Amino acid sequence: MEGLARALRPLPASRLAVGLSGGLDSTVLLHLLASQPAARERGLRAIHVHHGLHADADAWAAHCERLCAALGVPLSVARVRVDANDGRGPEGAARAARLAAFAERLRDDEVLALAHHRDDQAETVLLRLLRGAGGDGLAAMRRRSRLGGLRLWRPLLALPRSALRDYARAHAIDWIEDPSNADAGFDRNFLRHRVLPLLAERWPQAGRNVARSAALLGEQSLLLAAAADADLDALQSGPGILSIPPLLAHPRARRARILRAWLARLTGHAPPAALLAAIERDLLRARMDSDGLVAWSGLVVHRWRDALHALPNENPLPRDWNAAWDGREPLALPGGATLALQGAPGFDAPVQVRARRGGERIRLPRREHSHALKHVLQDQGIPPWIRLRMPLVFDADGELLAAGDAIRSARMDDWLRERHASLAWTP
Repeated sequence: MEGLARALRPLPASRLAVGLSGGLDSTVLLHLLASQPAARERGLRAIHVHHGLHADADAWAAHCERLCAALGVPLSVARVRVDANDGRGPEGAARAARLAAFAERLRDDEVLALAHHRDDQAETVLLRLLRGAGGDGLAAMRRRSRLGGLRLWRPLLALPRSALRDYARAHAIDWIEDPSNADAGFDRNFLRHRVLPLLAERWPQAGRNVARSAALLGEQSLLLAAAADADLDALQSGPGILSIPPLLAHPRARRARILRAWLARLTGHAPPAALLAAIERDLLRARMDSDGLVAWSGLVVHRWRDALHALPNENPLPRDWNAAWDGREPLALPGGATLALQGAPGFDAPVQVRARRGGERIRLPRREHSHALKHVLQDQGIPPWIRLRMPLVFDADGELLAAGDAIRSARMDDWLRERHASLAWTP
């Protein structure tokens, strides 16, 4: 029993919220923390996620309410809807819904305490090994970690499930037995009930040793991550911009670590190996004038000239969109951007604003002849993804007056200068 109490030390300095399913593991963790005055001083509370996937889900939530009332611990019940057809399978979909619920309800100054233990760790390592994970994946769970915006603490990770069961029985603690945990049709349950017991017959310390390997890989992963962060700091030429020539000077495996660190820093999520391979194949090894892109986790990674650019995934202006505009009020564009005339009450006559359709030409200030807008955009160094969202301003006769706020025709430039006015495009 002393080992369980010792596992809690040191407590995080932040407020604590326990992810409480009502099962053995999380019930023991909550009971342990509730017995610690320091944890209560940190505003200990519990969050129960009601998945609604089982007929007894309401009864489980009621059980958690009774447990928390008996312990004097505040409880928040989060009801979620699990989309089992989202391609991740029922286990993956439930986990995603659970994490989203935690992220929504966790306060900025809180750490989420989870009751994963050594047996869970062994199962996770074997699952990832069978799915072809690399060293970072096989490092599995860590005592302290981050997942997106969540700060996670797993104090019981070095202890076997049997220690938790002994504690619960010694303290006459009731817990929920989810019948789905016995269903060997789920991968994790198959490992738990079939594979690991068989391994333990031959190698009694199999679970402990697998978890120990994960811990060792975790230490190595942290060292490699620190080196990748240092490399990344040297290669970034701006927010979300990664210089390609020095990146290519590194061996491929090191490049992959730098890219992983870059995307994890931008999104809070570790990218999958397939995404890193796609960036290597489709962007790093592409021609300098390539317009390829790779999308992931709300970002789009472009190659442009000698750099990778990671940007929020925003749609281009619809090709058939257009609007009349008198300039008196800012014009709202599709996707949330605006175009405004500043320093003048409005145009002499309404203009037409639309998306690029190709073939446009513009006569620039101090030029005798018109030029293809495509070439002007290239010469001005405007990235392709900006060009796709750039609004074009035309007069009633179809003459191109401006592209966004960066490119103006000679006629528009004269008109704005006479009035000390300007266009302002806010993407």
